[in-house]
Amino acid sequence: MDKILEAVIQSSYPLHVKQSLARRVIEASKQPMDSDQCWSMLELSTKLFFLGETHFSRETAREVLEVYGRYHPEEFEEFFNARFLLSLLQEGYGVLGKRSTHILDYVHLGLKFVCDKPTAEEIFRLLRIEVLRMVCERPGLKLCVRISKILMSYSQCIPTGKHQVLFLQQLIRCIGHFHCSSQAEEYIVQFLDQVNRVGGLLQQIWSFQTSLVLPCLKELFAIISSTDEYEAPSNCLASVVQYIPLELMEGVVKNLANADNVSDTQIMVAISRMIEWVSWPLGKNIDKWIIALLKGLAAVKKFSILIEVSISKIQKMFSKLLYPVLRDAALSVLRYMLLSFQHSPEAFHLIIPHIPQLIFHLSNENSNSAASCLEHLAELIHCMIFRFSGYPDLYEPVMEAVRKLPVPNEERIKVLLGQNAWTAQKNELAAYYPRLASKSDTGKIGLLNLGNTCYMNSILQALFMASDFRHAVLSLKETHSQPLMMKLQCLFSFLEHSQRPAISPENFLASSLPPWFTPGVQQDCSEYLKYLLDRLHEEEKTGRRITQALAQTNSSSSLKKMVPSDRTLLEQMFGGRITTKIRCLKCHGVSSREEVFTDLSLAFPPTDDVPKQLSKTSHLPSAGETGPQKSDLTCKVQEQSTTKSPETVRLQWRTNKTPPDENSEFSRNIEKTYPFISRLESQDENNHSIVRNKNVLSVSLKEQTGGQRGSLSLSDLINHFLCPEMLTADNKYRCDTCVSLQDAEKVVELTTGPQYLILTLLRFAFDLKAMKRRKILDNVSIPLVLKLPIQVAGTELNEARFGQDSRCTSSKSHQSVTYDLCSVIVHSGLSSETGHYYCYARDCMDKDNQKLPSMGVRKLNTDKHLDLEVQWYLFNDTRVSFSSFESVSNITSFFPKDTAYVLFYRHRPPQQAGASSGLEAGAPSLSHGEVSLSKELMEAISKDNIKYLQEQEKEARNRSAYMSPLLKSPLWWQDYDKDSDDDDGSAGSLGPAGGGSGSFHSLVF
Repeated sequence: MDKILEAVIQSSYPLHVKQSLARRVIEASKQPMDSDQCWSMLELSTKLFFLGETHFSRETAREVLEVYGRYHPEEFEEFFNARFLLSLLQEGYGVLGKRSTHILDYVHLGLKFVCDKPTAEEIFRLLRIEVLRMVCERPGLKLCVRISKILMSYSQCIPTGKHQVLFLQQLIRCIGHFHCSSQAEEYIVQFLDQVNRVGGLLQQIWSFQTSLVLPCLKELFAIISSTDEYEAPSNCLASVVQYIPLELMEGVVKNLANADNVSDTQIMVAISRMIEWVSWPLGKNIDKWIIALLKGLAAVKKFSILIEVSISKIQKMFSKLLYPVLRDAALSVLRYMLLSFQHSPEAFHLIIPHIPQLIFHLSNENSNSAASCLEHLAELIHCMIFRFSGYPDLYEPVMEAVRKLPVPNEERIKVLLGQNAWTAQKNELAAYYPRLASKSDTGKIGLLNLGNTCYMNSILQALFMASDFRHAVLSLKETHSQPLMMKLQCLFSFLEHSQRPAISPENFLASSLPPWFTPGVQQDCSEYLKYLLDRLHEEEKTGRRITQALAQTNSSSSLKKMVPSDRTLLEQMFGGRITTKIRCLKCHGVSSREEVFTDLSLAFPPTDDVPKQLSKTSHLPSAGETGPQKSDLTCKVQEQSTTKSPETVRLQWRTNKTPPDENSEFSRNIEKTYPFISRLESQDENNHSIVRNKNVLSVSLKEQTGGQRGSLSLSDLINHFLCPEMLTADNKYRCDTCVSLQDAEKVVELTTGPQYLILTLLRFAFDLKAMKRRKILDNVSIPLVLKLPIQVAGTELNEARFGQDSRCTSSKSHQSVTYDLCSVIVHSGLSSETGHYYCYARDCMDKDNQKLPSMGVRKLNTDKHLDLEVQWYLFNDTRVSFSSFESVSNITSFFPKDTAYVLFYRHRPPQQAGASSGLEAGAPSLSHGEVSLSKELMEAISKDNIKYLQEQEKEARNRSAYMSPLLKSPLWWQDYDKDSDDDDGSAGSLGPAGGGSGSFHSLVF
C-alpha cells in the first residue's frame, strides 16, 4: 500500500485525480493490517511530511499519520518512540535541519496519540529537556510559536524545578530578539499574533505558579538594562509585561529603586527602553509600570535619572499621540512626565512647537479617542503654562490652538501639579531619616526660622495667602525702583513655584528688618507688619515720583502711560479711612478729621463694660458676625452690643459748627507713629495698649486662667472701639471755639472699608499697678464672616433729628459691609518678647456659586459651605499642614497661652449689580488671571529647583550607606538564588503558601 501511495504522489495526474486516489488509500488504511505494512506506511508518511515538495503531499502525509495513530495505536506507539524523537530534535531528518518548524509540527501531531500510553512519560521527560535546550539556542519566532503550542497543549512537557525558571528566562530572552521583517500590514498583524502566542505560554505558567514571576522579572530587567548589547532588545518584550500581575508592582518598584547593586545607568537604560514599549500596539498596563517606576525613583530622590529620561523621551512620547492604538498609554505617560517635571520648563518647551499641529490633526480625526485626547491635552497644556508662565512668545500659538477647548479652573490645576510633583512622592524611609522628607502634602511651602523670626514668617505667610495682594505683587512688571517690593515679589514667586518644602527668607529679612529690631530676638509681629507695609508704601510713592519726573523730561507718550494711579498698591489692598469726631459738650461744636489706616488696633473693654444684655436704646447697626463660632459650624448672627451705640450719641450732636482745619487742637493732638499707618488706640512706646484695670492677668498661669472673664467676641472689641469716649478730668478737650479745656465726647466712624481688613488684638498691655508688661489671655471668639457698619458718604445729620428716634435714619446712614476671614496669626506665650508665632490661613477668592441672598444675610448652609469648601492651612515655620476653622476657633480653649493676635479679613464684593461696596473708588480688579513672571525670575526658580533635586539625590545616596539591614528587603531574585530544590515539579519555597524566608511576602515590603 505504501508503494501505491508513493506512486500516486509522484504521478502526473491532475490534482483532483491524485486527491481521489489518495483518499482511497487512506480509507483502506483504516482496515486491519500487519505490523510491517504499518511501519512502511508510517515511514512513507513521515518522509512525505518532512520532505514533501507540495502542499498536497504534506497534507496527505498528515492524514495518513492521524489514521494510523487512531486505528493502529500499538504500531504508532512503537514507531513514535523517544529515541526516534530525540534524533529528529537533535539531528533533523535527512536534509531537513533540526531547526525546521516541520519537526515540531510532527511532534505535536504525534503526541495526541501517545499522551495516554505507557511510553508517554519517557517522551515527556525527553521533551522537557529538549525544549529547554532549544530555547537556550535562541530559536526564531516561528519555532518559539511551535514550542509554545506544544507546551500549552501538553503541560507535561514544561520543564520543572529550576529548569522551569531557566526555561522561562531563556524564553523571555528569545522574545527580546523577535523583529518584524516586513512593514506590510498583513505581516505586522501576523507578527503580533505570533508574539502574543508565545507570551500566552508565560501567562499560562504564571497563572499556575505566581512564584515564577519574580525570577522572570529579574531576567527581563537584566535584558532591558544591559549596556553591552549591540542591538537593543525588541519591543516585543512589552507582551511579557502585560501578563505580570499588578499586585506585584509596588513591591517590585520599591526593591528596584532601593537596590544598591543596580547602577543609575542600568535604571536609566531600562526606563528608556520601557518607554519605547508604548509603541507595542497590543500591550496592556505598560503605562502603569512606567509611571510606577518613575514615581519610585522620585521617592528615593534619583532625580538625575528622571531628568535625563524625561528630556530624551518626551518628544517621542508626544509623537505617539498621533496613533489611536497607542494614544491612551502614550497620553498617560506623557501626562505624568510633564506634570512631574516642575523644576524647569525645558521638557514642556521641547514639545511646544509640535502642539498646534497635533491639535489640528486630532480635531480633524472625528473620533471619540481624539476628542478625549484633546480634552486631556488641553488640561495638561494649561497646567504647564500656569506652572511656567513668562513665555508669551512661545505660548501664544499654543493658546490659540486650544482656544476652543475646555479650560480647567485654578484649583484643579494646583491639585494636579501638587499630586504629581517629584517631591510629592512618598518614601517609606523618610520616617527614619527626616531629611529625606518631601514637600508638604498641602502643596504649600514653609519658611525657615532664621533665629526667632517666626514673627516675620507668620506675617509673610498671611500676606502670601491674601490672594489679591499676592496676585498683584506677582503681576508687577516694574519693581527696580522698589527694592523691597522686588524682594517680596521674588519671595512670593518662590513660595508659589519652588519644589523645596521650605525656603529661606534671609534676603528679605535683611532688607525688611526695622532698625530698632535686634537680630535673633523675638519681636512683635504686629509692629513688624506695620513697618513692612509702611516701607512698601513709601517705596512705591518714591518710585512714582521718579517715574513722573522721567515722564516730564521725556516726550515719549509710552513713558507717560507708565505713570500709575494716585493710590499705591498698599492703599488699594489694605487702606481704609476712618473719621474721628469730637463734640464739645459746652458749645456743641464738632471737629472732624479723616485718616487713612491699614489696620485697626482693638483694645479689650474693661471688665465692667462687658455687656450682659441688649441695650434698649441702641439702634446703630453694630459690628456683627456670622458663621461658625468656636467649634459650632452653624450660622449665627451676632446680637447688637449693649454698649452705648455710637449712633445714639452721634445723633445727639448738632452740626451747626464747621469742622476745624488741619491746624486745630484736634489735629495737633493726633499721634502719627508712621507716615502712612495711624494708631487708633492709646499705646505706649513699645506698641502695647495701656490697660488700667484688673483685666490684665498675672504671670502665673493659675492666676491667668482663674482671673479670666467670660468669652468675648470680635464684635465686642470692634463695638468697644467704635463706642463714644468721654474726654473729661485730666483728658479734657481744648475747644477752639470756647478757647479753653472742655468736657467733650469723641466718636470714631469707619467711612471706607479696605479690601483686606487687618485687626490687631492688643493683648500685650502694661499693668500700671504691677508696673509690668503682661499678656491678656482672654479668649476671643473669631467669626468666619464679619459685618462692619460703614458710614455712607454724604450723610448729613440735621438738628431736627436731635433727640428723636433714629431707627430709620441709622439704616440709611450706614451700610453693612461683609468680610470673610482669611488668616489668623496666633501668639503662643506670655509676652511679646518671648513665645512663638504661627499662622492659620486659607485662600479667599470670589466664587460664582457663592451668592448673597437678596436681603444681604447669608443663609445657614451657605456659611457652612463656605467654611467646608475652602481648605485651611497651618503655617508653622517650615511645617505646613492641613487644618480647619474648628481648629482655629478652639485653639485657645485647648492651649490657654495660644491666642489669636492679628486677623486678616477679605472684603466680599457685592453680588448685585449697582450695589455699593463701601470700598474706596478705584479699588483694584480682583479677577485672577494667569500671572506671567519675568524670565529672569523663572530661570532663577528653575535653577534653584534643579539644585534642590541634586541636593536631595545626594542626600539620599549618602543616607543609603547608613540604612539598617532591617529596613532593606531582599531583591526579587535573592531568595530564588538560595533555593536548592531541583526537579521536584515546584519552584521551591517561592509559592504564596511556601512560608519561610523564601515566601512570596518576604520579597516585597
